[in-house]
Amino acid sequence: MKKHVIFIMLLFGAVSVHAQRIEPYIPEDEMPDVVRIVPAPPVDPSPDFDHDILRYMWGKQQRKDPDRLAMAVRDAVWSLDTTLVILGEPFGLEISREKTPAIYEVLTRGVTTIEVIRFKPKAHYFRIRPFAYFQEPSIFPQDDEWLSGEGSYPSGHTIRAWACALLMAQINPLRAEAVFHRAWLSGESRVISGCHWQSDVDASRPVAGIGYSRLQTSPEFQQDMARAQEEFRRLSSCRCSK
Repeated sequence: MKKHVIFIMLLFGAVSVHAQRIEPYIPEDEMPDVVRIVPAPPVDPSPDFDHDILRYMWGKQQRKDPDRLAMAVRDAVWSLDTTLVILGEPFGLEISREKTPAIYEVLTRGVTTIEVIRFKPKAHYFRIRPFAYFQEPSIFPQDDEWLSGEGSYPSGHTIRAWACALLMAQINPLRAEAVFHRAWLSGESRVISGCHWQSDVDASRPVAGIGYSRLQTSPEFQQDMARAQEEFRRLSSCRCSK
């Protein structure tokens, strides 16, 4: 019952993140053009596309595990606040605008800066999504209509999760392994959901890294990151002293 309540809160919490305007550190037109960097997605037919199909079938098998299915559904919620809750668990700190303002600021603005680099490759390749290719619903059917109007390559959810993990690891290196592990599972959730091919997810992690590298060149980001790291040290020392 508790899990269902948490999920409902996360789902409706998406309204708040859509309502607020998050200012990126770097304008979209100054971010790297991923189309000129990463290879095109596999063509149909090809051995690589055959692998995508096999992974789609693997994902459908994973849905038989109730816990893994619940994780995939939770990961499907398109809300930055939800991502912060999910990755905040292995990060070891509850992240919110009220409780951790500096960390919240650098994470939301940092991820927002990075994830816009998905737009050009999505529009350029306009790859069909697995659930549409097989004419089956995804595990999150309420999103299927709008997802069908957006290219599958690369995965926005995976870029968001991986970008957030990169930033969290910069703030709290001691929990980097746990955060990256959960972010990796979040990418696999996109295959399990039927919303993305495996090759979409595989490309998304280095794409997030490309955006993360560009983000490091922003002096404003560096200042905010230093404040976030200091806030984390202060909160960590307070917990240790109790």
